[in-house]
Amino acid sequence: MPPAVNEKEGKIMKNLKRLTMLHSNDMHGDFLAEEGEGKLVGGVSMLSGYIQKVRSEEKNVLYVISGDMLRGSVIDSEFKGLSTIEIMNMLTPDVATLGNHEIDYGIGHLLFLEKCARFPIVNANMYLTINQMRMFNGHIILEIDGIKVLFIGVLTEEVMSTARKERLIGSFINVHEAAAEVGRICNAHRTEDVDITVLLTHIGFEEDKKLAELLDPRWGIDLIIGGHSHTRLEEPCIVAGIPIVQAVMGTDQIGRFDLLIDTDTNSIDSYTWQLIPIDDSHCPRDIALEKLVETYSAAAEEKYSRYITRFAGVYTHPARNRETQLGRLMADVLRDNLGLDIMLLGSGSIRVPELGPLVTLKELTEMFPFREEILQITVTGRQLKNMFNHIFRPGALEDDHAELYQFSRDLRVVVSMAEQKVTELSYNGEPVDDSRMFRVGLQTYHYKSMEEFLGISEAEAEKNAPVKTLATSAIDVLDENLSRMELVVCPNDERWITVEN
Repeated sequence: MPPAVNEKEGKIMKNLKRLTMLHSNDMHGDFLAEEGEGKLVGGVSMLSGYIQKVRSEEKNVLYVISGDMLRGSVIDSEFKGLSTIEIMNMLTPDVATLGNHEIDYGIGHLLFLEKCARFPIVNANMYLTINQMRMFNGHIILEIDGIKVLFIGVLTEEVMSTARKERLIGSFINVHEAAAEVGRICNAHRTEDVDITVLLTHIGFEEDKKLAELLDPRWGIDLIIGGHSHTRLEEPCIVAGIPIVQAVMGTDQIGRFDLLIDTDTNSIDSYTWQLIPIDDSHCPRDIALEKLVETYSAAAEEKYSRYITRFAGVYTHPARNRETQLGRLMADVLRDNLGLDIMLLGSGSIRVPELGPLVTLKELTEMFPFREEILQITVTGRQLKNMFNHIFRPGALEDDHAELYQFSRDLRVVVSMAEQKVTELSYNGEPVDDSRMFRVGLQTYHYKSMEEFLGISEAEAEKNAPVKTLATSAIDVLDENLSRMELVVCPNDERWITVEN
């Protein structure tokens, strides 16, 4: 049907419909509200209350999640994500995509969780390597008040963790191949009836910008709603005409688009976007959801309230791209109790900004929610130097989400910011000898990603000595050994030193 014409003014009248799109990402089991500046902030009860409030106020509302619903809380860890999926069911998202932490409990368990979800999960680029068959629906078209919205989910291999151990599972390697897959879906499913197309990504803000540049305008991508990098934005970032947004992380806020959709031209006529704080000043509580969370919390409380140890103070981990107190301490505990020369602990494995002085199993698990193995590789001094030059390659220290490491005592690294390289590497006070052999501990994720993260392949390491599994659960090592320490004093020696010249 041709658009209506206002005869008096001689103007074409647009067929405009309103659509409100709410979005979250990287919720990481952030279920409970906390006190903040004299009010309650965050938590799924008030988040649900706000979503329900908007749905009652606006005619057309969609709520979407851009990955990492799982991990970060003892409620999630104790029930291996089943509790989280039940809580998400009560939040009633219209569609979600996968984040890297959805895979942490294994691919088989993820497929079980998908069956428990009463909302669609889309992912375009995880597939079985034996026959290239997608593991999930790559897209979904939702219709509301005659508005048709095509959603496509994207998770690239750079941000996947546990899936690296699943040899039957593959993913498109980078944003170039992901962009091609988006084009394939758009060509097949973005018919003239589709009004707007939204990418739900979990690849990080910088990768979202790269992806936007690679998308063919004829594919008609209208919005990118992302996750993974926990980016706070004051307004959408426009790249190649596509607005890119995120909603930081957790449940302290939610993103909100208010869109006017032109159903004649199948496009966005105009929009506003804002980051809405979730607090008790304007968000009602969802009492039924609170009761569900309390049930799971009570079931986990007895086990996780166990006292572990006492720190001599509050030890911090403010950022993953610098040496931290918690990083030094945890790397030392793992090294000293596993018979290693060096422990390289992924900075991103420490999930809280501070811990102590009293430490319970709940707090320890929230700090380090991973039960992955610790493996030992053997490298030469020359290989160790190459590894650290790769770790501190140009740009790494400026990247808040680069794969950097906290490392154990006796190792000292000096990095020149001007030269963007390692200028000194010593062990036990002596320059590293090229021919000396070092036993280095790595988490499974980092072992499986050695070539990308450390610049050395599994095959190169195995030429020196067979790879050994030292522990099947890193958190068990931390729990057992910290429990035997009466008062834990954080080491204060500098190991990771940056100099300007």
